[in-house]
Amino acid sequence: MRTVLIIGAGRSASSLIQYLLNKSVEEDLHLIIGDLSLALAQKKTNNHPNATPIALNIFEKNQRKTAIQKADIVISMLPAHLHIEIAKDCVVYKKHLVTASYISDAMQQLDVLAKENNLIFMNEIGLDPGIDHMSAMKVIDEIRDQGGKMLLFESFCGGLVAPESDNNLWNYKFTWAPRNVVLAGQGGTAKFIQEGAYKYIPYVNLFRRTEFLEVEGYGKFEAYSNRDSLKYRSVYGLDDVLTLYRGTIRRVGFSKAWNMFVQLGMTDDSYIMENSENMSYREFVNSFLPYHPTDSVEIKMRLILKIDQDDIMWDKLLELDLFNRNKKVGLKNATPAQILEKILTDSWTLQPHDKDMIVMYHKFGYVINGEEKQIDSKMVCIGEDQIYTAMAKTVGLPVAMAALLILNGKITTPGVQLPIRNEVYLPILKELEEFGVVFNEQMMPYVGYNPDKVFS
Repeated sequence: MRTVLIIGAGRSASSLIQYLLNKSVEEDLHLIIGDLSLALAQKKTNNHPNATPIALNIFEKNQRKTAIQKADIVISMLPAHLHIEIAKDCVVYKKHLVTASYISDAMQQLDVLAKENNLIFMNEIGLDPGIDHMSAMKVIDEIRDQGGKMLLFESFCGGLVAPESDNNLWNYKFTWAPRNVVLAGQGGTAKFIQEGAYKYIPYVNLFRRTEFLEVEGYGKFEAYSNRDSLKYRSVYGLDDVLTLYRGTIRRVGFSKAWNMFVQLGMTDDSYIMENSENMSYREFVNSFLPYHPTDSVEIKMRLILKIDQDDIMWDKLLELDLFNRNKKVGLKNATPAQILEKILTDSWTLQPHDKDMIVMYHKFGYVINGEEKQIDSKMVCIGEDQIYTAMAKTVGLPVAMAALLILNGKITTPGVQLPIRNEVYLPILKELEEFGVVFNEQMMPYVGYNPDKVFS
């Protein structure tokens, strides 16, 4: 049997493992599922005869190397910074590697070695990044094949809560790593290009510069800019494009409300707050407000944020129980961002009956035969339950499909790469449709950023 080593059995691996187990008999596969938690690995195998759970600590070199040596292909579902040692071992033992993470500088440095050993190191093949790359390149390549020239490419994606589970004022719950949500947008100024002009948004203004999107059947959304859209110009072959913008989708009103935390400094992860373990939620809030001998924390909060008492922004803050005197942070040596994450987790954790939702929206503006056109491509995926979530499906399934295509010799181009070749995206996008991941493409009039443009 052909051995697939899956390292990491967390939430993102559920649909990945189930897909490969379902294919294991016809494809002659045996899965070795390794995780720091043996119990978690055992749970994900579900006693399947073609799966073996193992306790795997990747920091134990001999343990890691032994597992990789036994595999025909390695799938790493670990956090991005943990892939590199696995990748180096894959070079040594000549094993293909698949990850859902962005290509790091360290990973890219293995490109020459991977090519010399005829190895495929497929990265960025989850959701975002992943399905966004594949669905975008499919349309861009089709436009080019018809003789069109790209003018505009905008791409938006968000992990949200499904409409039937959307029951708080923020229209949001944590469907993925809460820490990533709290730190979103930090670490650099957002950079993009619109109508040939370079644009920059510092973090302090990020959540007040949003675009609005409409998705039929699901209503209105907003999107704030991702950190660096410009790096995708060369990746997508769009060096001459006039507009290139990538953003994160939320429900309308989320960004304005989130900006309150940004302006107060609650999302800062650069310093530790004194006595954080014994601090109450109310004391945490008061830490960011000026001293006043008589005004309450609530009054100071409204004054500094310029919120009227009947403003929905105030109701959103109250809903989070931010001003509770009795709730304790309970975290030692915590940063403001860590404390905010703890507070939000109280309110934004998915309940057992809740479902998540992925929304992706691409805009392609182009000119062909002298005529300007636009294609809007939209995808909505709803999760099944708390195990087979929309996030697990859209992250895990492309990874699993790519691994199988590599094993079967259908993907052959060696090196460190992302899924922008048609040998990768065509079969995967087609198969994803069987799992409800479907892009609906619609021809639109091309407006660009000129609202006064007149159409004949």
